[in-house]
Order: sequence, then structure tokens, then C-alpha cells
Amino acid sequence: MFESILCQVTEYDPDVLESLIELAVEIAREGREGRRVGTLFMLGDADAVLSRSRSLILDPLSGHPEGSRRVTNPDLRGTVKELAQLDGGFVVSQGGIFLSACRYLDATAVEVDVPLGLGSRHLAAANMSSVTNAVGIVVSESSVVRIFCHGKLVGEIIPELWMIEHASQLSGAVKREQVGELTVLTPSSRRPTAK
Repeated sequence: MFESILCQVTEYDPDVLESLIELAVEIAREGREGRRVGTLFMLGDADAVLSRSRSLILDPLSGHPEGSRRVTNPDLRGTVKELAQLDGGFVVSQGGIFLSACRYLDATAVEVDVPLGLGSRHLAAANMSSVTNAVGIVVSESSVVRIFCHGKLVGEIIPELWMIEHASQLSGAVKREQVGELTVLTPSSRRPTAK
């Protein structure tokens, strides 16, 4: 479904990445209890992400069976949407298992490419994706979903047509793709995926 983004991020199982992006889009569109919600998912390189982050509260996902924490488990979606309202981000294994929630990401990188106007959640995803091999998927409170890989913004998903002109933060030539009612924006030339 998100072919142009999947071409930018080739290190991960496309089914896991697509399921996580779909969940992020649901959160962006629906919000929670009538208000917009922002959150952050770090996918892959879990040991490195966990070592560069810390729990903000007792981890609500700790101790639950692996099968119930799988991104493709439809019963998990409501839980993730509820937890997305809390501070901190989620850590998801390369295989699509939610390992932790409500994490404060400590990673700082000197040279990350974060457009002006994006907040700390975006900076955290860019930083963490720069110092690890994880991919950051950010749900902005403005309802835009942004994907960071190797410290770079590699894709944006804009769920509302009226937002297209004002929401995009990608610079340079941009490829535009319609996926149902969603607009997916990626750099028009493929970026290298190796560090």
C-alpha cells in the first residue's frame, strides 16, 4: 500500500512496516476521545533503542505474552491507541513485537536533517534513527505521519487533502502518491539506506 515509503526503507519486513504505518495513520485520523494525539514508534534495532531510552512510567506492556504484543494483532490496536496519549514513545522489534511503551528517547545526534517547525517528537525520531538502525514513525498532533530513516525524513503521509499545501516538510523534489484518501510524499530520488 505504501510502496514509495517501502522503497525508502528496505531493511525491514514490508508487512511489519506497513502494519505499523497503518496503525500510525489510524491514530492520526482518529485521535482519541475527540482530540488529536501525537506519538512515536521506533521500529527495529530494539536493543540499541532500549539502551538509549528509559521508561517514564512502569511499562504497561511488560510481562504480557509476545503474541498479544504483535503489531498485526487486531486486539492490540486499541491498547496502543490508549497508550499513545501518554508521554514517550514505543519500541517495536524488527519482527513487529511491541517491546515497550512510554519511553523517553535519550539519543542525540549532531547532524540530523529535521525541518524547522517540527517538534521534539520528530527530533527524537530523527536522532534515534541516526544513531541506531531503527526507523522512526511519528504521528504529529497535526495528523501528519512522518517516517525517519538514518536521521533523514524519508516520507510523509497526509490524511486530509486540504492539508497538502501546508503540511509537507520534505525539501527538494517530491514524489506524490495517492493511496485511497491518503497522500504519501517521498523524496523523488531514492536515498541511500546504508550508513
